[in-house]
Amino acid sequence: MTTLGVVFRPQNPPERLRSVARAADEAGLEELWLWEDCFLESGIATAAAALAWTDRLAVGIGLLPVPLRNVAVLGMEAATLQRLFPDRLLLTLGHGVQDWMGQVGARVDSPLTLLREHVEALRALLAGETVTTSGRYVKLDKVKLDYPPVGATRVYAGATGPKTRALACEVADGILLTAGTPPEEVAAVRPMAKAVTVYVHAATGPDGEARMARELEFWGESNKSDIAAVGGAADIAAVVNRYKDAGADAVILQPTADEPDLEGFARFTAREVRALVS
Repeated sequence: MTTLGVVFRPQNPPERLRSVARAADEAGLEELWLWEDCFLESGIATAAAALAWTDRLAVGIGLLPVPLRNVAVLGMEAATLQRLFPDRLLLTLGHGVQDWMGQVGARVDSPLTLLREHVEALRALLAGETVTTSGRYVKLDKVKLDYPPVGATRVYAGATGPKTRALACEVADGILLTAGTPPEEVAAVRPMAKAVTVYVHAATGPDGEARMARELEFWGESNKSDIAAVGGAADIAAVVNRYKDAGADAVILQPTADEPDLEGFARFTAREVRALVS
């Protein structure tokens, strides 16, 4: 069965997260995804809070820019969260927006090399291995986590361009695709990926079409007709099912930046859209 979730965008202030996470959990939503866009909100801090405020909701971070992190520290953070909240953390890494990485002095010459080295080292650490590596960017000398996760930890990679998508499919446990990715691109990456999660633009309510038009204009996607879900539950479920048929394992609805009722959006997705997703 295709997993269904929603995004809590970091353009919303952190203090909004608690009520949205609780509404999603109480409504039976499967996944809540968080972003770590510069320079808005921390992915690890918000994930820890959302997990603590809820009982069963899986929380995804999509994504953590690896130039900002030492892999051993991220391993400790991820392992701690997995042991505190077993099987509920979904971790996604990416090479980050290069202009942002440059702003903080973390831009590297080969983002793909760094992403490969980071994902491979992190997966090994979270598997309980003793890791020694001397890569171009990631260097570890007999590092082993004292408290690795009890169960398996899924490490995804986010990707837009073809080279990064190929790398994600090769080294990660799954790939995260951004909103604006059409179903045919999901179908193209599906044979290579171990699992596929995709964000999908979504809006409901009487002003949904107007809000979505503004959203797609902001992203430069006004000319794409098949990447957004707008309308009532049946309309949105029909779009979700198109992505499911294309091979998506999880479809995460991304509300517009001006969504007026985030809690209601989470409940609507869990209670109304979920029932119509095959």
